[in-house]
Amino acid sequence: METRAEEQLIGPLLLARGTIDRSALLRGDTAWLERAWAAPSTRVLIINDGHTLVRRTGEDVEAVLYPVTEAPEGERYLLGVEDGTAYFAVAAPLPGVDAELNGRVTVPMNLRDTPEGEPVVAGLRQVGGLLGDRDAGLLVYAVALEAWHTTHEFCPRCGSRTRVESGGHVRVCPVDGSQHFPRVDPAVIMLVRDQDDRCLLARGPQWPEGRLSILAGFVEPGESLEHAVIREVAEEVGITVTNPRYLGSQPWPFPRSLMLGFFAEALSTTLTPDTEEIAEARWYSREQLAEALATGELRLPPPVSIARRLIETWYGDHLAGDW
Repeated sequence: METRAEEQLIGPLLLARGTIDRSALLRGDTAWLERAWAAPSTRVLIINDGHTLVRRTGEDVEAVLYPVTEAPEGERYLLGVEDGTAYFAVAAPLPGVDAELNGRVTVPMNLRDTPEGEPVVAGLRQVGGLLGDRDAGLLVYAVALEAWHTTHEFCPRCGSRTRVESGGHVRVCPVDGSQHFPRVDPAVIMLVRDQDDRCLLARGPQWPEGRLSILAGFVEPGESLEHAVIREVAEEVGITVTNPRYLGSQPWPFPRSLMLGFFAEALSTTLTPDTEEIAEARWYSREQLAEALATGELRLPPPVSIARRLIETWYGDHLAGDW
């Protein structure tokens, strides 16, 4: 199969957007952080267990951002600055939401069914692709920081409770002085093609029948991305691939992954799935995929995922049939 060097991803990676300057040089400036927090123009995104409030404005969807005077108490993270406006996230219960609904999605399947301007609880998976570039970037950033802080309250060296510094980008142990920084776990995700240019799709044991995607796995210590692609495919379906080719990446903060997308070429087609990882795996031509989507036999990952973009890039057009 001839590799198409000109191939590029179809459509944007919806969780890789953002417009603000992350302002890393300002994180350690305590005086600036206090001035920014006191500024009337500053806006705050409130995050609770990966969820925030969004609302519909006409045909658009936006995150609900608060002035500092309306922000609740909670851990505070600097997200950045845009056009002189500072943006923070605060980890706290969502305002005006019953306690039992905090951390639970209330956004309907079709956000247009929501009264205009009425805040609803939503997670990144539900609205990451509906928000504009600025708000999508803010929410991805806030979700990732909150997830890291939630699981890193204590020093891994001595067990002491750490404190938040540098605008939420460092945790410091008050006992041994060690510093701890937000962690990102790289994971490769790969669309495998055979010599007939068929695409390999698979299903994990925890997924319902008909829900298929491409293969993925975490990069191991001391391993290159290309070697991770080759190893993961061999482990999961028992075939050898060659020519891993990078196409793009996007954050996937569930809780802290960075998904690195590849195409790879299969040297064989006989699949031997690892039953602990893969419930089923099949090759699809473009015609077979289109037919399976049309009949409802198969559903693809949502457009917010890099998996969907890689499948559509191979297919050559956008597809319907979300999970």
